[in-house]
Amino acid sequence: MTTVQSPPAPTAAIRPKVMARAGLYAVLAANTAVVTVFFAQAGFASNALIVLGRAAGLYGALLMAFQLLLVARLPWLDRRIGMDRLTLWHRWVGFGLLWTLVAHVVFIVLGYADSSGLDPVNQLVDLAETVEGVLRAVVALALIMAVGAVSARSARRRLAYETWHFIHLYTYAAVVLAFSHQVAAGSTFVSSPAATAYWWTLWSVALGSVALGRLVLPLWRNHRHRLRVSAVVPENDDVVSVHVTGRDLDRLPARAGQFFLWRFLTPDRWWQANPFSLSAAPDGRTLRLTVKAAGDGSAALRRLRPGTRVFAEGPYGAFTTLHRTRADVLLIAGGVGVTPIRALLEELHGHAVVIHRVATERDAVLHDELRELAEAKGAELHLVTGPVAPDRLAPHELARLVPDVADRDVYLCGPPGMTAAVLRSLRELGVPGRQIHFERFSLAG
Repeated sequence: MTTVQSPPAPTAAIRPKVMARAGLYAVLAANTAVVTVFFAQAGFASNALIVLGRAAGLYGALLMAFQLLLVARLPWLDRRIGMDRLTLWHRWVGFGLLWTLVAHVVFIVLGYADSSGLDPVNQLVDLAETVEGVLRAVVALALIMAVGAVSARSARRRLAYETWHFIHLYTYAAVVLAFSHQVAAGSTFVSSPAATAYWWTLWSVALGSVALGRLVLPLWRNHRHRLRVSAVVPENDDVVSVHVTGRDLDRLPARAGQFFLWRFLTPDRWWQANPFSLSAAPDGRTLRLTVKAAGDGSAALRRLRPGTRVFAEGPYGAFTTLHRTRADVLLIAGGVGVTPIRALLEELHGHAVVIHRVATERDAVLHDELRELAEAKGAELHLVTGPVAPDRLAPHELARLVPDVADRDVYLCGPPGMTAAVLRSLRELGVPGRQIHFERFSLAG
């Protein structure tokens, strides 16, 4: 077993996550200011409704470009913020975008209807028939509304990820249509050479970021590393580990705690992408994922054969030692959530306490490896078993196991219910939020 030592806990005044968030806020604020200046320079119409509609359209275009940046999966942002939080921001920006574009259409139509005397419906039809680019804008809005409808939580829970993802791809068609509408009908777009150059640059950066992070980088890495399954090892009746090898894996920028979107290129699985964490720290020779059979896709991993080609997107995630703030660490795992925790323990230095929460000892996947690692690194290991109630990780129980919990970084990975309960316990015990690290797998289109 190769143990990779992480660097000491960072002492920089500005943490990576804070720096990345501040950078995103600054980019959005600066572009909002630029758009506002160009909007004012273009002049105002005599009709206040049309002015409001144009402003809503411009800020909607800016939000659309910002949304693309959030889901571009750029490594620098992903390692510092995490795909789960970027996806959450993408979701809320998306709903803001939807209402901004609805306001754009409503104000523009009502403004022109007030001037022409037509009713709003006939005015919209007239604009679509007579003004270049308006029909494309209407189609773009319809596509965005459809994507917004299937992204609502009630609808999202009923759809398979692949189905939702396919529908979500229509967002890119909406982006192209909206941009062509802006080029054709946007007075601010052509108000000055500087404004034209700005908007072309903004959309080029946004779409280029998506192409780089979602297409070019994954294709390049998979071409370079040529990943294949090297072994499939059952851990128990429900859990299997898949070992993956390839070329030049020492040059793959993966860290313990991160995950990949894995596609195993068999006739029945090539189209399925599943997010699975690394269950061992990358050693430059192999990658390992350990998966519980929770559905047809993960259960089928047991039938993989050595030599099967693998297409992996990643590495993704901010659940790494990059965000450490303290010398000592508490690692808490629930069930198969032990996989990134086990990888982190292999990489960490300093004193560590590991808590593995399971229903029964039989469910303690990778426990023998955890015990060996803990002994080798001088870490404390606690296997906590029993039913959900009473809560074995309630504040008083957690304080008993780890009296100095408030002086440690805490890495937490487990089922949503357990994660929420432990977070409440940590807050009650006074653990600062900056010392708590957890990540939810949440994929965006």
